[in-house]
This record gives sequence, structure tokens and C-alpha cells, in this order.
Amino acid sequence: MAYLELRHIEKFFGAQHAIKGIDLAIEQGEFVVFVGPSGCGKSTLLRLIAGLETIDRGSLLLDGRDITALAPSQRDLAMVFQSYALYPHMTVFENMSFALRIAGRERADIRTRVDQAAAILDLEKYLQRRPKELSGGQRQRVAIGRAIVRAPKVFLFDEPLSNLDAALRVQTRIEIARLHRALGATTIYVTHDQVEAMTLADRVVVLRDGQIEQHGAPLELYDRPANRFVAQFTGTPSMNVVPVTALALLAEAGGHGGHGGDGGDGFVGIRPEHVFVHAPPAATALPGVAATVDLVESLGVETLVYARLDNDVQIVARGSDRSSLRAGERTWLSFDASAIHHFDRAGRRITPAPTLQGAY
Repeated sequence: MAYLELRHIEKFFGAQHAIKGIDLAIEQGEFVVFVGPSGCGKSTLLRLIAGLETIDRGSLLLDGRDITALAPSQRDLAMVFQSYALYPHMTVFENMSFALRIAGRERADIRTRVDQAAAILDLEKYLQRRPKELSGGQRQRVAIGRAIVRAPKVFLFDEPLSNLDAALRVQTRIEIARLHRALGATTIYVTHDQVEAMTLADRVVVLRDGQIEQHGAPLELYDRPANRFVAQFTGTPSMNVVPVTALALLAEAGGHGGHGGDGGDGFVGIRPEHVFVHAPPAATALPGVAATVDLVESLGVETLVYARLDNDVQIVARGSDRSSLRAGERTWLSFDASAIHHFDRAGRRITPAPTLQGAY
């Protein structure tokens, strides 16, 4: 039996069906990330697990116990919110120990728990400071510490890094990963940031419109997306996905353009790192297709080239080499056929894929 089980969870807000029958099993010690576009239901689902919203249909089990109707305080869960939600008049120690004091814990037990959490989070020298004397990253660590001292069965994080600047996001993300390894705690983490999802998760759950589109290990979703939505949602820049008919120009250019099978009226997709940019070749010297450069983004460690085919289809290429190309120049694109994904007209992945030979 899974440690935390969501069994056909549904939620309505009036006539709006916000969560549409979610089934999910989470193992003890697993780090699961809910990700998806705004309005997909990821934060609502987290709040249903926490007990901050009532479950209209379905059941929620934690370690074999049905907690569907229990109050948040009785669920043995701890939540870290997007806002730090610290008491400004209290010290760090008082903020971290507040729930324990309310629960009537012994002073010695409180001191031990807070000291242990402070050591894990590198907060020992800040215990007597107030929130206004701390940086944003330190305040978020205090909020995490407040959850740690309760020793819950499951940690819930609701976009905890969204209020931090870019440098602090990276540092705090590293600290959360380190914390998870140190505690081995079951964790559910909500974010819209793909980097957070890919780097933190044991398993990513991609949601859209109140339903799970796919869940699995981060690279499993990246390499084998179940549908066009997941394919384009994972990865930055997103996968190039175009109608098969829009790539007919490839065949005319001398590439191996035969799609065949069920992919004939669907879509093909390819990650930018599997698109290669070349100088325009002499006639038929290289399979591929001519394109016009729209934009070149030189990022130092990598270069992104946005190019437009003659049939107005835009393709993004990612490479490690620096480029001298400029907007408006003509170039040549080739494609690794072994890395091409195929989707039917409804956007579902076609398995096995139609046979392709060589590179475009």
C-alpha cells in the first residue's frame, strides 16, 4: 500500500469542476512535484491534501489511515506557503516553536527540536532576530524550519521560492534538495517552474485542467512525453511541434520526409538540441531544409537560433557553439530523425512511431 493515496479526488467550486477524479499513489520518502500552467489545479490539489479545502468526492489515505474528513491539525502534515507567513513581532525561535508551544510541548523538547532544525537550516545565529532583520531566503528557511520542528509525516510546499530573486531561488532550491536528502521525508511540492520540477523531483506530476496528463521521473517525461501538451510543457525552450503537413518542404529539400503510418495527419516534434544549424550547402550536399534566421540568443554556454522555414514554420535550434548568424540571414537546418516524436491528430503520442530513416 502507498504511503499517501489519493483515490478519485474531486473538487467543485460552484459549477466549476476544478479537480476531476485524481488518482495518485505516493511512496514514503518520495519527493513529488506538481507542475502545470496557471489554473491547472495544482495548488488546489495541494490544499485538498492539507485539509484547507474540503474534498467533495473521493478519499485521502495517509499511512493506511483515512484522513479525508480530518481537520488540518489532525492530518500530521506540515505546509510551507508561498508567503512566509511569519509573525513579525516574534523572534525566529518563537516563530519556529509556536506550533509546539500551542500543542503544550515540554520546554526542553521545544528547545531540542528548534535547535536541531536551526542547525539543519543554518539558522543558529539568527534565532533571536525578528523577520524584518532577515533576508528573503532566511525568512523562507524559518518557514521551512517551522514545519520541520513538527516532524510531520508529509511536507507540503506551495510555490515556496516564487517570492525570491533568481540567485536566492537557486540557493534555496539547493537547500531544499539537501534537506530532503537529510530528512528522507515524504514531500509534495507545487511549482510552475520547470527547472525546480526537473531538479528536485523523484517524480513529476503534470496537471492540466484538473486532471493528470502524465507522471513519472523527470527525464522520462522529457524523453517520452505521453502527449503533445506534456512534450511542449517540459523543456525550455519547448519542443518544436508542427503539423506533419507543414514539414512537407523537408522532402522537397532532399531530406527523408516520409512519415507514413498513423502520423500522416498528426504532428511531429523535436527538441531544440536535436536541430542542427549549418551554413547553406551546395545543392543536395546535405539533407535538410533552408530557413531564415529570426533571432539569435547568445547565452554564453549555449546559443538558441530561431529560424523560419519558407512555409512560415518556426523552428528553434539549441547548440553549444557560438554563432555569427544574424537576423535575416539564410541558413540550413537538419534534424536527428531518431529523436523525433510523433503525435496523432488529438495530440496523443504514437507508439511505435512511424518509421524514419536517417536525419532530415
